[in-house]
Amino acid sequence: MKTVLQTIQSGTPWLEKAGVEDPRLNMEHLLAHVMGCQRMQLYLQFDRPLGEDVLEPLRDLVRRRAKREPLQHLLGTVEFLGRSFKTDARALIPRPETEELVEKILAHYKKNQLPPPARILDMGTGSGIIGLSLAHAFPQALTTLADLSPDALNLARENAAHTALPPERTHFVLSHLFENLPGAPFDLIAANLPYIPAADIPDLSPEVQRDPLLALDGGPLGTELIAQFLAELPAHAAPGALIALEIGAGQSPALLPLMEISGLQQARRILDYSGRDRFLFASAP
Repeated sequence: MKTVLQTIQSGTPWLEKAGVEDPRLNMEHLLAHVMGCQRMQLYLQFDRPLGEDVLEPLRDLVRRRAKREPLQHLLGTVEFLGRSFKTDARALIPRPETEELVEKILAHYKKNQLPPPARILDMGTGSGIIGLSLAHAFPQALTTLADLSPDALNLARENAAHTALPPERTHFVLSHLFENLPGAPFDLIAANLPYIPAADIPDLSPEVQRDPLLALDGGPLGTELIAQFLAELPAHAAPGALIALEIGAGQSPALLPLMEISGLQQARRILDYSGRDRFLFASAP
C-alpha cells in the first residue's frame, strides 16, 4: 500500500508533466479532498497507508486535473474572505484580485467612517461571491445580484443558501446590465464585468478557457461592456454612492475618462497587490 507521502510524490510529476502550475500543491488539495480532511492535516499522517477506496477516486481526479480541468471545479468549492463558496463551470472561477476588490471596498468604508450601505448592487455577479460577501459584511443591506446568465444566477442563489444568508436579504435579477433592474438607486455598486479582449481569449490558460465565454469576452478592446455599464450607471446610483470596478491591467486610461463623462466624482485607479492597474473607484454626485 502507498502511504500519503508516497501518493503525493508519485502524483506530482504526472501533473507537472501536464503543465499544471504548482503540481505538488494541486496533488495535496486533491488527496485532502478525497480523504475529507484539510490539506495541512496531510502533514500529520504522511505514513498512513491508503486503500483503493481513496486511491481509485484520486486517480480519476488526477487524470482530470492533468487534462487541465480547473482545481476549483474538481474540489467544488473555493475559499473567499474566510468563507467557502461553491464553484463550477456555470460561472467564472473567483480570482485573488476579486478578493482584493472586496477588501478594498470594506477598507474604504472603514477608513472614511461611512455609514453602511442600505442597498448594494453586484453587477455581473457570476457565482455571487462579491455581492454575497458584501451582504455578509453589511448585514442590514438589501443586496441585488444581477447577471445575464441564468446558470450563473442559479449558482449565486445556491451560494446564498450555502453561506446561510437569509433569503429576504438578497434579490436575484436576470438582466443585461441595468435593463431589468428596479428603479430605486443603490448606495454601493460593485462590478467585475468581462474585460478580456476577444482576440486574447485563445491565448489564455486551459483552465481559464474552461470559464464561460460570456464571463470572459469584453469585446474587441475588452472595455466595451464596461463602457456601456458606466454610461447607464448614473440613473441607478444614489448620491454619494461608491462605485467599485475590477478591470483588466492597463485599461484605466480608457475607462477613467468615461467615469468622468458619466459625472462620477473622485474617479481613481487603484493597483492590486502585484502593482498592476486593476481597480477603479469613484463616487456618484
